[in-house]
Amino acid sequence: MKGIYAILLLVVSNSFMTLAWYGQLRFRFFQGLPLWGIVCVSWCIALVEYSFMIPANRIGFQGMGGPFSLLQLRVIQEVISLVVFALFTTLFFKNEALRLNHLFGAMFLVLAVYFMFKK
Repeated sequence: MKGIYAILLLVVSNSFMTLAWYGQLRFRFFQGLPLWGIVCVSWCIALVEYSFMIPANRIGFQGMGGPFSLLQLRVIQEVISLVVFALFTTLFFKNEALRLNHLFGAMFLVLAVYFMFKK
């Protein structure tokens, strides 16, 4: 159950991270701000992201009673990050399209997860 909680927290965390990093490229709210203002807003969003990321790592890490090694936890986080980014890009940036090479890259990420969990 800890593994599921950790993964769910990572999904929420990465959603905020993606918004903090790339939301300023899409949403009009950011367009009127100077660069320092965009950085400050993004840091506030990143604070929320960290509020989910830190508990996810603590809950998921074997050293804290979780089911995942540090390497497994990191690879899971990377895959979630890229999936969330792909969804964000597809939903909010209509001129960006997922192509076949992106799907092949995603397959290799799934293989990376497989190999990380293989004994």
